[in-house]
Amino acid sequence: MSQIDLNQIDVIAPNFKKRYSGVTSTVIRLVPIQAREIAICAAAPDLPAEVPQVKPGALWTMARNGPSGARVWHARRNNEMVAGLLLKYLLGKRLKLLFTSAAQRRHTGFTRWLIRRMDAVIATSSRSASYLERDATVIRHGIDCDLFQPVADRAALRRALDLPEDGLLVGCFGRIRPQKGNDLFVKAMIAACRANPEVRGLMMGRATADNAEFLQGLKDEVAAASLSDRILFRDEVAVEDVPRHFQALDLYVAPQRWEGFGLTPLEAMSCGVPAVATRVGAFEELVIPGETGTLCDIEDLDKITADVIALLSDRDRLNEMATVAREHVAGTFRLEGEVAAIIAIYRKLLGQNGAGA
Repeated sequence: MSQIDLNQIDVIAPNFKKRYSGVTSTVIRLVPIQAREIAICAAAPDLPAEVPQVKPGALWTMARNGPSGARVWHARRNNEMVAGLLLKYLLGKRLKLLFTSAAQRRHTGFTRWLIRRMDAVIATSSRSASYLERDATVIRHGIDCDLFQPVADRAALRRALDLPEDGLLVGCFGRIRPQKGNDLFVKAMIAACRANPEVRGLMMGRATADNAEFLQGLKDEVAAASLSDRILFRDEVAVEDVPRHFQALDLYVAPQRWEGFGLTPLEAMSCGVPAVATRVGAFEELVIPGETGTLCDIEDLDKITADVIALLSDRDRLNEMATVAREHVAGTFRLEGEVAAIIAIYRKLLGQNGAGA
């Protein structure tokens, strides 16, 4: 990781959460590509070496002005908005404050207060924008379609990943906790495995200590159904290994009860894997029912199960959906589009600064 000179940086993207999360994933994906076009770095305790970054402590002593006058401070969490305000009004740093919101619920009074003090706001979906109570630019997340792409030899990939080479593999990835609907996935997979001997399931992700009992309950449920050899559990893998696990699947299930945006259906579809998803987050804006997957109401276990069984029982339809899913993401949700839209906002804010704002 090369040394970053904050005096040459126009845009700072803070990421103050040490634990890996969807927001952290966004920063990791975007900043290295944005850095090709604009002077940007993350401010974080620890990110992969390819992400231009400084330690948060360096922010307090950075020069008041950036190379274009004021800098853009791009926050994605409450504590990052607070830090931007402190840097600007307490320490006198010249900042234009930008916030990206993925939440799809009414914000707390404190969050609304923070958002009102931002110079500009991005929403990751139309639904997120509807909760902001102020003007916002909708910029949906994009996918690196070169990284997340179909693989030619799925059996060989599964062999390399120590996954079952034969049969139909269904995945559910991400944090393991009740809001993610992992229990719905397990119940649907038990039914699907009983309905079709070719079906295998893979739940992959990390459970924090407060969700360890929840995860153990899921494993016990699978064991009680005598399906531990067909419904597999894996811990969170390194970021660079995530695309390969999506590429190994035949079908992806996103059974969330709540979600901010939700990248996993996009990542799956970009790899040519149809998605069965609930109507949360931005999923209704991502999945085309009947073409790239299906949509189910929250908690609708019967439909989730029925959709999984139906898609896995018709390989021709599944393969057709796989092709359309890839084309849909590659044509509409490329990462380059997200990068360009965000940089346009950065430049607008920096241009306003240059005009003496």
